[in-house]
Amino acid sequence: MDIQRAIHILIIVLSLSPCLGSAGDIVHRDDNTPKRPGCENNFVLVKVPTWVDRVPDIEYVGVGARFGTTLESKEKHANETRLVLADPPDCCSKPKNKLNHEVLLVHRGGCSFTTKANFAEEVNASAILIINYKTELFKMVCEANETDVDIQIPAVMLPQDAGASLENNIKKNSSVFVQLYSPKRPLVDVAEVFLWLMAVGTILCASYWSAWTAREAAIEQDKLLKDASEELLNSENVSSSGFLDVNTTSAVLFVVVASCFLVMLYKLMSLWFLEVLVVLFCIGGVEILPFIHIEHFTSIDLYPQFIDGSANLLGSIIIMGIALMITVLQIVRVPNLKVGTVLLSCAFLYDIFWVFVSKWVFHESVMIVVARGDRSGEDSIPMLLKIPRMFDPWGGYSVIGFGDIILPGLLVAFSLRFELCLI
Repeated sequence: MDIQRAIHILIIVLSLSPCLGSAGDIVHRDDNTPKRPGCENNFVLVKVPTWVDRVPDIEYVGVGARFGTTLESKEKHANETRLVLADPPDCCSKPKNKLNHEVLLVHRGGCSFTTKANFAEEVNASAILIINYKTELFKMVCEANETDVDIQIPAVMLPQDAGASLENNIKKNSSVFVQLYSPKRPLVDVAEVFLWLMAVGTILCASYWSAWTAREAAIEQDKLLKDASEELLNSENVSSSGFLDVNTTSAVLFVVVASCFLVMLYKLMSLWFLEVLVVLFCIGGVEILPFIHIEHFTSIDLYPQFIDGSANLLGSIIIMGIALMITVLQIVRVPNLKVGTVLLSCAFLYDIFWVFVSKWVFHESVMIVVARGDRSGEDSIPMLLKIPRMFDPWGGYSVIGFGDIILPGLLVAFSLRFELCLI
């Protein structure tokens, strides 16, 4: 593989690799809505399974309010409670319903959220579900001049389509029951363990391969030095043509090029653009297959996996991604500790800026948005190792960018080459 191709792979991989992250959190601490006594809950996602005439129906997802009591975190502790439509529907005056700890379904608008919740609590409702007038969820907060925020029932907002479906069932005289709970995510999921093992295994394989080839080249060079023949110069030219040494200039340039690519992805991220990236990723994978001698893995029938389903497709992409990273770690080399320090320091500043500082400029974390694919139908870019979260009640994926493996891998490979060449 020539240097031009190596540079091509390095730029693509390092520019398109977002940071380590998950598919999104279920707890949102919003600093734009200050907390105060009685209005200090975190915004959490809420599961709302439903039953229509005692038959399990659709499970909806809502968001808890800043006020009210917190919800149960375990499904077995959450009660199945009958749902009643408020009269009047906006619940801006005391409802005419006679309740016995039912859940009250109301429409948004007409008055504040806390006013609705206070009226619902006054008629003995066990909880209040507020239907948004949009398909998105809205964070329910306390208004600045409100004083009656000591609310002892939970309040949850539902999107418009979910609320309309529940309302229609109630108007058909169907018996509708709901359950409200907000399950917590485990601190560590098995997916994170698998990602860690894959990342460490990839770095170790690539580092030992790089160190072994470097040592073999050094032994061969010593033999040629003893012979003192002209073949030495020729062999040096040949051996150096297969590798790319990173210098301090390219290390600094990485931040600029990677930032430009990241902004381009952020601005152009859509389903069609994501498909273009997938095609480019596949082309790059096909280009490197001969270099890594993939014929040794002919027992792995990759093609049927693309047909069997998304799980096999994901596995094939992971295999190709690991092969790509091992190849990059083999052909791209850090020549000394100075370059390694500059490269990792620049990468550290790059991550800090685009994960945290970019929120002040773009009003959201650019790197997180690109990594999760928020603007492309929740499909992330192909430069990620992506594994489904196995024991997470909210599902989703755990991901790690190729750059988070390649960048530290370059330093590990350099250290191992340096150690083995001194033995």
